[in-house]
Amino acid sequence: MIRLGEKQTLEVVKKMDFGLYLKDFNDTERDSILLPKNEAPNNADISDHLEVFVYKDSEDRYVCTTKTPKILMGEFKELKVAQVTKIGAFLDWGLMKDLFLPFKEQIGTVRDGQSCLVALYVDKSERLCATMRISKLLSLSHDLQPGTKTKGIIYNVHKEIGIFVAVEGKYQGLIPIKEVTKHYQVGDEITFKIAKVQQDGKIDLTLRDGGFTQMEDDEEELFEALNNNDGFLPINDKSQKEVINRELGMSKRAFKRALGRLMKANKAEQTDKGIKLK
Repeated sequence: MIRLGEKQTLEVVKKMDFGLYLKDFNDTERDSILLPKNEAPNNADISDHLEVFVYKDSEDRYVCTTKTPKILMGEFKELKVAQVTKIGAFLDWGLMKDLFLPFKEQIGTVRDGQSCLVALYVDKSERLCATMRISKLLSLSHDLQPGTKTKGIIYNVHKEIGIFVAVEGKYQGLIPIKEVTKHYQVGDEITFKIAKVQQDGKIDLTLRDGGFTQMEDDEEELFEALNNNDGFLPINDKSQKEVINRELGMSKRAFKRALGRLMKANKAEQTDKGIKLK
């Protein structure tokens, strides 16, 4: 069956001066579709099988290309905004016709030249479009277990709730705001552990390994920050948590613990003006 937004192998059934017509003989509902001449291999002939990507052209006709676009159905990718118009934004995805991102599928203000994390979907008119509202495309059906270490892509950052993650690019996950000690942004790929799986399948995540491993990481990060700032930072354990987070992307609790470890190791000292390396 011919599927929009996917790479698939189709058979050449007709050759014309302007291109080739390809068909999936298992698809009884759809006629052959055009592969333009400038997209077709020079030696392609009737009955050859070609791997192509299927989409719709500017006149809403099914067409295909041998090019691989920057995003396929089921993927999450950052694409650059080519143009913002009165009807929505258009994204550069590597094909002649830009990918449409409707206003209703946007999160926040989208501007020319901006990179947006999006997924593909087929709208009611059977056109391929982009959406920044990725959560509705993620599955709640999985067999992930608490304690499992895995990866995912951040698709939304909420200052009050936490970081929303596409776990393994497929499932809904959340890192609660209390777990967030560093600065993250949409599109970042991160590693985490499964903390809890809720009854509806949503996944609670944690960035912390626990125990001494995390404390050692925080200590090393603070030490590097001091080294990168000529051995001095204008913060101490009396500083506001917002200031510490802005300077280090670290919670105040983690900062105080890391500072204590450095001071105990006689690597740093604290003054009224800040902390410095010894």
